[in-house]
Amino acid sequence: MRQTGTSDAVLPAHRFHAPWPYAQLDVPALRAAGQRPHPIRQFVLKTRSRCNLACTYCYVYAMADQGWRDQPPAMTPATIARAARRIAEHAAAHRLARVDLVLHGGEPLLTAPAGLAAPVEAVREALRELSPQTRVTAAVQTNGTLLTRGRIAALAAAGIRVGVSLDGGLPLHNARRVDHAGQPGFGAAARGLRLLARHPESYAGVLCVIDLAQDPVETYESLLAFHPPSLGLLLPLANWSDPPPGGPGGGGTPYADWLLAVFERWWHDRVRRTRVRVFEEVIALLLGLPAATETLGLAPASTAVIETDGSIEQADSLKSAYEGAAATGLTLDRHTFDDLLDHPGLAARQLGREALADGCRSCELVEVCGGGHYPHRYRAGEGFRQPSVYCADLKVLIRHIGQALHEAAQQPRQAAS
Repeated sequence: MRQTGTSDAVLPAHRFHAPWPYAQLDVPALRAAGQRPHPIRQFVLKTRSRCNLACTYCYVYAMADQGWRDQPPAMTPATIARAARRIAEHAAAHRLARVDLVLHGGEPLLTAPAGLAAPVEAVREALRELSPQTRVTAAVQTNGTLLTRGRIAALAAAGIRVGVSLDGGLPLHNARRVDHAGQPGFGAAARGLRLLARHPESYAGVLCVIDLAQDPVETYESLLAFHPPSLGLLLPLANWSDPPPGGPGGGGTPYADWLLAVFERWWHDRVRRTRVRVFEEVIALLLGLPAATETLGLAPASTAVIETDGSIEQADSLKSAYEGAAATGLTLDRHTFDDLLDHPGLAARQLGREALADGCRSCELVEVCGGGHYPHRYRAGEGFRQPSVYCADLKVLIRHIGQALHEAAQQPRQAAS
């Protein structure tokens, strides 16, 4: 299907890199056939486009897309006000009961404590006027190095929870997380996390990108020392044209092996010391329950990103694929979030099974895997209609967790007999 009716400013580059969906998906035809879009429910506000760290693997600064160089360092009050208005308009138009806000960057805590809550308060004020039935949940994602008592207090007062990115709970795990002078950032992040752990009501959890060079159980146990209420273990952002360390083609399933070492420790622990999101999401999907994630399952994408200049983009993880992969050509000044719903990039990510490669659609695990995380499917010149570059790992992971669930279900029957 040939796509029409989208900004010509953005489509030529997208068509070159990713024929699917940009040259092949006809969004107007989809709508005419009765396919209705799903509203945006999560809004990521890039309040800062610069960072005090220079992590060597960062998808914003060290991967394919260098668009951050053209962004203003900070979101202005005028841009915040426009974003708040557009979010409230969208919530009112779609009668949303809730919207989720994420303050992101760069490093959002480069903002002074007094100004940290301004974007969230602006959205709340706009919702009170336009969509009073809509409630707000808010979080900030930070590298943790700038967490202080004052910042934690300011965020807590505004009802903003704090998530921290870390590569493990020991200095040796975080060798790639350095500042612009090459100095390690772990010490400051660890101090921030210890402060945050004293305020569990404000503590959202820790995100950790898997590093095959680090022992999985040691990494997991070391992160538990910071008492995270939840732990996100993330596959590195990679694709078929820029494969992850250790695969594919290297044989074996190293990422499944790493995750399953953690799973066994977590699953058989007598006390559940934290939630591990990837395991809980797989379990929920295996049981036929909804899972709040874009990395697994077939739920429609519902996230929009607002850059510091007011441009509206797709999920910023797409920046790992190619220059401009997250761009839409839309801005807060001239467009609404309903305009984003008809962008082929987002429309494709709301099609579920129909957006997947043939082999994925016929796979017995498709309801759980969902084809894998969208950026992981990319291949230059072909686009995003491939299996995940982590396909083999996901199959092993899901089947192992499924077997663990089956065995757990059998235990009460065996005890009863």
